[in-house]
Amino acid sequence: MIRIATLCFLFISTLCFSQNKTHFQNLDVFELEWAVNPEISPDGNRIVYQRYGFDIMNDRKQSRLWMMNANGTNNFKLTSNEVNESNPKWSPDGTKIAFTSSTENGSEIFVYWLATGKTAKLTQLEKSPSGLRWSPDGKHIAFLMTVPEAQPKLVKPPKKPKGAKWADHPRVTTRFKYEADGSGYIQPGFKHIFIVSAEGGTPRQISTDNYKFGSPHWAKDGKSLYFSGNLIDDWNYDFRNSEIYNIDIATGKTTALTNRKGPDSGLTLSPNGKQIAYVGFDDKVQTYQVRHIYLMDVDGTNKKEIKTNLDRNPSNLTWSNDGKGLYFQYDDKGNTKIGYTTLSGKTSKIADNLGGTAIGRPYGAGSYSLSQNGNIAYTQSTPNYPAEIAVVQKGKTRKISKLNDDILPYRTLGEVEEVWYKSTIDGNNIQGWIVYPPDFDASKKYPLLVENHGGPISNYGDRFSPEMQLYASAGYVVFYPNPRGSTSYGEKFGNLLYHNYPGNDYDDVMDGVDAVIAKGNIATNELYVTGGSAGGIMTAWMIGKNNRFKAAAVIKPVMNWISKTLTADNYYGYADSRYPGQPWENFETYWKFSPISLVGNIETPTLVMVGTEDRRTPLSESKQLYSALKIRKIETALVEIPGAYHLIVNRPSQLITKVDHIVAWFEKYRNK
Repeated sequence: MIRIATLCFLFISTLCFSQNKTHFQNLDVFELEWAVNPEISPDGNRIVYQRYGFDIMNDRKQSRLWMMNANGTNNFKLTSNEVNESNPKWSPDGTKIAFTSSTENGSEIFVYWLATGKTAKLTQLEKSPSGLRWSPDGKHIAFLMTVPEAQPKLVKPPKKPKGAKWADHPRVTTRFKYEADGSGYIQPGFKHIFIVSAEGGTPRQISTDNYKFGSPHWAKDGKSLYFSGNLIDDWNYDFRNSEIYNIDIATGKTTALTNRKGPDSGLTLSPNGKQIAYVGFDDKVQTYQVRHIYLMDVDGTNKKEIKTNLDRNPSNLTWSNDGKGLYFQYDDKGNTKIGYTTLSGKTSKIADNLGGTAIGRPYGAGSYSLSQNGNIAYTQSTPNYPAEIAVVQKGKTRKISKLNDDILPYRTLGEVEEVWYKSTIDGNNIQGWIVYPPDFDASKKYPLLVENHGGPISNYGDRFSPEMQLYASAGYVVFYPNPRGSTSYGEKFGNLLYHNYPGNDYDDVMDGVDAVIAKGNIATNELYVTGGSAGGIMTAWMIGKNNRFKAAAVIKPVMNWISKTLTADNYYGYADSRYPGQPWENFETYWKFSPISLVGNIETPTLVMVGTEDRRTPLSESKQLYSALKIRKIETALVEIPGAYHLIVNRPSQLITKVDHIVAWFEKYRNK
C-alpha cells in the first residue's frame, strides 16, 4: 500500500508539476545564465569558463569564473570573490589559471593555483589589461594595456582667484577616432604590449611607438612576440589594413611579416613554433569580403593560402596538436560551427550550434578551445537554451552544463521553425525562422511580427533569443529572415548590397512575409514590423515603401546617411565601400538610400526608440524620423532609453523595457 500511495503521489505531483509550466515572461530575463569563453585545461580534464548572469537588485550583468570537470561533474565557483572576473587562461603546465578581475581601481591580473585553491593579485596597473598570454615556460604573462596621453590644449587659461568656482576647461579633440559606442569618449592614449612575471612585480612595456597594437602571441623560444596591428604612419586613415609583426622582447625591434593591402589578423603559431596561420583578404573595397586562411614561416617567408573552397568567414584559428591542420569557427546558413582543415585544404565539420552568447537577439557569437589530447570545449546553443558548455570527445558531442535547468524546464517556449523561400528578384534562396506562440493552435489565425536584424553584414540563426520568445509569448508569430547582405551564405550573397543599400533586401523580407502568410496561420490584416540598427533602417524603409503593416517600431535607425556618416563613431569603417565617394561628393546617392527620403509616404503608426548615449546611430537620427512624422501628423512616439548605448540592452531592465514598449505599441493597434 505504501508503494502504491507513493507512486500515486509521484504521479499526481508530476501531473501538477507539468501543468504549472508558464510562458516565458519579461522578469524571466533576470533568471537566465550564459556560459562564455570556455578554456579547457591542457590535459583535457577540466574546463574553466565565465558564467554570466544578471543581478536583479543592481540591474547589471555579472561575470564569475567557474570550473567543472570535462565529464560535467564538480561544477564550482573558482574564487570567493563577488566581483566580475573574465579572460581565464591556463598556464602551459595546467597548474595555474591567469585571469582578470575587477578591483576598486579597475581590472587587474590574478593567478589561481589549482593545487591549493589560492588566488593572488599580480599587478597594480594604471589601466585595465586585456589579451593575456602565458609564455611557453610559464614564467611570464604578456598583455595589452592603454598608456594614457595628455589632453591637447589650444590655450592656457588665466589664473582664477583662490576659491573661485569656474566652469570646467573645454575638451579639445584632434584625433580621427575619439569616441566609441559602448564607452563614449575615448581618453587619449595608445594600447601597448607589456610583460609581467607570473610571480608578480612591475610590468615592462615592450612596444614603444604610438600605433595600433593587437594582442601578443609568444614565439616558441620566448624571446619575441607576434601580433597583428597597423604600424604605418597613416594608420588612422588606412583603417582596414593590418599586418602581422614580430617584436623582439630584449630590443623592441619590430619586423613586419606581411605587407599586402588588406587585413591580416587572427594569428596562431604551430606547435613546433615554425609556422604562423592567420586569416585575411586582399582588400577589394567592397561591402563584404570573406577572409581566407593563410600560412607562412615565422620569418614571413613561404606565404600560401589554404584553399578550403568553403566560401565562409573563418575565425578563431587553432592548430591541431600534431601540426597537420587547423580548427576554426564559421557561420553557415545562420548556424555557427566548428570546422577543421588539413594544410592541403580538406575541410570537415566538427560541431554545430556554437554560440548563444548574444544576450537579446539570435546573433552568432561564442568560442571554443582545444586541449592537448584533442578534446574541445565550446559554447553551445539551440533555440531552447542560451550558451551552455559542451564538449567534443572522440568525435562525439555532449552538453555538460545545466545553467538554466532551474527555469527553462518550467517555461513553455515558442517553437522555432526554419523556412526557406525564393526571391522574386533573382531566384536566390532566402532563409528565415518562424517562432510560434507557446501553445500554438494551427486552427487559429495569429498576428505576424517581422523582426529585421542589424548589421546588415551579420546574421540571425537558430539560437536562443529572449526577445523573440517574449514577442511569441505576447501572442505573435515572429518571423526573422536573413535577406541578401547577410553573412554565412558566401561572399557573393553578402556583397549584393554593394552600392545598393537598402535595396533588394527589402524585397527579400517582403517575399518572406508572403511566404509565412502562405502557410495559412496569419491574420493578414494584423502585420507588424520592427528591427534595430540596420533592422531599424529596414523597418523605416519598409513602411516608406508600403502600407501593409498596422504598426511599426523603428529602433535605433539610420535615417539620413549624410548626417550619420559624419557623426557616428564608426563612419570611417565603411567609407567608399557602402556608397561611392563621400557625402559632399555624392549627395544624391546618399540621399537616395536614406530612409528619411521616403518619410512623405509613411502612413503607418510608428514607435521610434533609441538609447540616449548611442554613438553608432546617434540620437539625432531617431529624432529626424520622429519630428518628420509629427510634422505630418502620423501617429508616433519617441522612446529614449536613459544611459543606453547602441546595444540598448547593456542592462537587463533595458532589454525588458525595449520589448515591453514595442509590444505595447503594437497592442494599441491590435484588432482595430
